[in-house]
Amino acid sequence: MSEFGKQPSAQRAAPPAGADEVPDDLSGITSTQYRAAMRHYPAGVTIVTLGADKGPVGFTATSFASLSADPPLISFNIAHTSSSIEAMLAADSLVVHFLGEHQRHLAQRFSRTAEERFADRSLWTRLDTGEPILHGTPIWVRATVHRLIPIGDHTLVVGLVTRVHDNTGDEPIAAPLLYYNGVYHRPRGLD
Repeated sequence: MSEFGKQPSAQRAAPPAGADEVPDDLSGITSTQYRAAMRHYPAGVTIVTLGADKGPVGFTATSFASLSADPPLISFNIAHTSSSIEAMLAADSLVVHFLGEHQRHLAQRFSRTAEERFADRSLWTRLDTGEPILHGTPIWVRATVHRLIPIGDHTLVVGLVTRVHDNTGDEPIAAPLLYYNGVYHRPRGLD
């Protein structure tokens, strides 16, 4: 075994007869094939908001993940083609809102053009630190930007959580909003 717990390549077991092998040359994988496969992975829907010189900025992110409990770190990706990329790269802090099923309208709003996202002032307010907060969001976290890592056609944003808002108590007030195969869903228990 190597120091990382994997067998050196010369000692790896051969795949069973008939198993598909991954080609060493990935040039045959098209972006259409890749996107079609990724549509079959369900994801929670979040909205990231931040303050910017030109006003509030926000976008949906289904790539959210918890990275570490100590220190409390989160992550998400933003496309280099996003209308929010410049503001994100310049931001010092942000808020990630975990959407409930009752907030599908917000997910749809923040998937539209940037001008429409904050047009309805009744949907949001600001924290004392300047970031926009969306009303009715059961859980949100505020984070400072810890790292920005350009990778492929996206930037991986790592945030250090400085505040947690959770008004769900022992029982969630709403089911989380999920995105799967291009459609919004609500989870159902398997009991």
